[in-house]
Amino acid sequence: MSEQETRPTVLIIDDESAIVDTLRILLKNEGFAAHVAFGGKQGIDQIAAVRPDIIISDIRMPGFGGLDILSAARAQDPDMPVILMTAQASLQSAISAVNDGAFHYVQKPFQNDALVAIVRRAAETRQLKTENRALKKEIRRRDTVVAKPIGVNRAWLDILNVAETVARTDSTVLLQGESGTGKGVIANYIHQLSNCTTGPFVSINCGALPESLLESELFGHVKGSFTGAVKDKSGMFSAAQGGSFFLDEIGETTAATQVKLLRVLQHREVIPVGATEPIPIDCRLIAATNRNLEEEIARGNFRSDLYYRLNVIAIDIPPLRERPEDIPLLAESFLSEIALKRNEPKKNLTVEAAEELQAYSWPGNVRELENAIERAVILAKNGTIQAAALPERIRERRTEPLVSDRKITNPSLEAIERAYIMWVLGSEGGNKSRAAEVLGIDASTLHRKLSRFELVA
Repeated sequence: MSEQETRPTVLIIDDESAIVDTLRILLKNEGFAAHVAFGGKQGIDQIAAVRPDIIISDIRMPGFGGLDILSAARAQDPDMPVILMTAQASLQSAISAVNDGAFHYVQKPFQNDALVAIVRRAAETRQLKTENRALKKEIRRRDTVVAKPIGVNRAWLDILNVAETVARTDSTVLLQGESGTGKGVIANYIHQLSNCTTGPFVSINCGALPESLLESELFGHVKGSFTGAVKDKSGMFSAAQGGSFFLDEIGETTAATQVKLLRVLQHREVIPVGATEPIPIDCRLIAATNRNLEEEIARGNFRSDLYYRLNVIAIDIPPLRERPEDIPLLAESFLSEIALKRNEPKKNLTVEAAEELQAYSWPGNVRELENAIERAVILAKNGTIQAAALPERIRERRTEPLVSDRKITNPSLEAIERAYIMWVLGSEGGNKSRAAEVLGIDASTLHRKLSRFELVA
């Protein structure tokens, strides 16, 4: 960390340039990082841009005065010390402001040593409050029991271990996997274990909104920036301040939105639609996609620079068909949740129904399983769920042999590759994770090959 970053930041606000220059030089020589604003309006704008540790403001200025500065500072950070400078004529206003939350007031003309002493005391108070808040936050985090996402599959447990490791960093995480595999569950798990768990967990599905509306939702907009923008609106990045922002299906974004997202990752700031001034943001970014972004880059649909910014920590989430041992556990969990929600006794699966669930390939993954369980609960005649209550597609699945005994004359390399992959899959009981290990490729590569051979269930 640089010396500039460790010095307390002071924002000096006054409409007299001589006062501003004097204080800037004085405080800089005393080891503070000094920023200046000429007048109240510029001062209020600078509060959001600079995010100072301390503010020194004249109480009486044209337009926006010191009381307006105090109000704006408290709206941004209730612990931000505000020192007001006042002439004799406005002394009573300054005293009232201190009673309303200002840190101190200084009468003009002031003694340099006295003012520096007050600023140092404000900096110490600020640091103590910050440390106290961080300590309380850590205590709350340690005392909070975070429920571990359900599963005993080895690959799933490895994913949870990675999530737990990266949660306490501020690195961007990219979750990759088919729709319905639990990317949102993992994102929320990372947030709950992170250092920003007391902040909000904000999420948006980038594929659910048209481009114009998505940009407004993400970055906010100013009044009059487009038809229907009748007032200023903060975006979801701003709403996620101090917490985590989950960008689901980021692969669905357009090139224009990708450029703006790249700016957020590079500069940690957003520019609302129709605005010219950036707004700093402070949140943990977690992105997810069901697309292969490297293939999308090759097709020209996704920016490579944004991909590399997102792909700091990549986590590949396996489909449910590769986690058959987790299906009964997830089903039991859904049965308990539904019983609690409906305020009725929990229903149980018969052995036959449970076997049907495990034998199905679940193209819709965990989300499809949850819907199937809810349907079965509704259709079950009593407290037991028979196989007949399951959707027909689950009960009447079509199976094909993994390896065909049909002889091929002069087989192509692709046919040989296909046959070998099918043979390995058969020898591993259809477990794609283990088959990928035997083949010496990762699971996503195996899945792409099976898709090309039209062998994905």
